[in-house]
Amino acid sequence: MITVKRTNSENKDFIGLVSLLNTYLKIIDGDEHAFYSQYNNIDVLNHVVVVYKNETPLACGAFKALSEDTVEVKRMFTQEDSRGMGLASKVIQELEVWARELDFNTCVLETGKRQKEAVSFYKKMNYSIIPNYGQYIGIENSLCFKKELK
Repeated sequence: MITVKRTNSENKDFIGLVSLLNTYLKIIDGDEHAFYSQYNNIDVLNHVVVVYKNETPLACGAFKALSEDTVEVKRMFTQEDSRGMGLASKVIQELEVWARELDFNTCVLETGKRQKEAVSFYKKMNYSIIPNYGQYIGIENSLCFKKELK
């Protein structure tokens, strides 16, 4: 049975999934990993979603307010052996619903160009590529996306 849980960054299952994400990204990002990791501190994330299958945590994501009407999606991850099951879609859809409930109008996010599966996923979920924002301006490997929620 698939269940979706809203929580925060203190959730032990979220912490475990983020640890797996960081290990994965360290390989993908190589020398650039330290740059990206400085912007991925999870203790500021109060809006976290974890997806479980039979009580096993398999996917996660979070958002934080970027401005009065925009949230930034962070720490999206699905365990490699559980990809292709629609779990990431459940995570992002729940994050979008939650953001709308809190009166946010827009989601933005950043992913690496080398993360081809993530790029395809965000396009499939109707996110549009935008100019890099904030700390990602001028970063060659960064690809930023946006989706209007309302």
